[in-house]
Amino acid sequence: MKYLCNSFSLNMLDRGGSILLSVIPLSLEQAKDYGTNTHSVVGHEDTARVLSTILGYEVKYNRETVTMKFGDNAIVAQYSGTRLPEGATALPEGGKIEFWLVRV
Repeated sequence: MKYLCNSFSLNMLDRGGSILLSVIPLSLEQAKDYGTNTHSVVGHEDTARVLSTILGYEVKYNRETVTMKFGDNAIVAQYSGTRLPEGATALPEGGKIEFWLVRV
């Protein structure tokens, strides 16, 4: 499964045994290319809107719980900056999003 999420937690991993993770930084262009056909589990409505603007396709707000298993991948859109204003569709001044590919 391929996910798009706004955070990553060890709670998202299947507890079936040892797990090896690969975490790779992505450019915006790589995230755009890789992000097509992903299942959105972006659990913050404003972040989903901002990501839609940045990535150029609709990113759905979805607070679904995820359990990643061997072979699953996630693009993590890690936001840093001041709290997003309610209804935001763009990053505030000083805000940034870094993209990471997490492979299980």
